[in-house]
Amino acid sequence: MENLNENSNVPVMSTKDWVITFLISGIPIVGIVMIFIWAFGDNTNPNKANWAKATLVMVLIVIALYILIFAVFGATIIGAASSGAY
Repeated sequence: MENLNENSNVPVMSTKDWVITFLISGIPIVGIVMIFIWAFGDNTNPNKANWAKATLVMVLIVIALYILIFAVFGATIIGAASSGAY
């Protein structure tokens, strides 16, 4: 079954467009701002908008995992320090 919507006639992004997108997204601070603009902007190619939204979701997942890992290791270190293991 085809997934048709109002954007079914959007142009396909070329390899050059993707390379430029990846280069811009790799610039500190500017890249983060641009990912938000691409994800939620009105005039963005739907392919790039979906990529930007997926990137933001992946970043949130990674941040959540880092917080979980730091909490587990932090609790382990605090527990070991308070028991006199060091």
